Amino acid sequence: MPAIAKTQASDADIDSYLHTKVPAHRHAEARALVQLFEQETGFRAVIWGAMIGFGRYEYTYQSGHSGESLATGFAFRKTDISIYGLAGFDGLEVPLQALGKHRLGKSCLYIKSVDTVNQDALRAIIRGGLTALAKRWPVTSA
Repeated sequence: MPAIAKTQASDADIDSYLHTKVPAHRHAEARALVQLFEQETGFRAVIWGAMIGFGRYEYTYQSGHSGESLATGFAFRKTDISIYGLAGFDGLEVPLQALGKHRLGKSCLYIKSVDTVNQDALRAIIRGGLTALAKRWPVTSA
């Protein structure tokens, strides 16, 4: 039987979530990110715990561990915006060079603000991550 993930998709209203969980001075930026992700993924925004996700996928590792997760998305943290869904993305270096100031984690990207990065590079990173994921696991609408 699969383990139950702590972070699951919810039916929470995106506007209510943004109003209550995202600092007021970042509301416009959050809405812009929702629009950008919806345009690039074709999926509507869904709340996954503290993350705003787009699409979902189910996985089963060779160990037998299985579950489901958001395909891509973002979250506002204290000082950064975390962009999720980059694992397995060959060619990530090219749009990262054009992106602007950022930090890269194991499978996420950290930026300070959407306004300080190259929008075309960010769009390419979102598309590339989603395409790489879809080659490994079927990605569906949340």
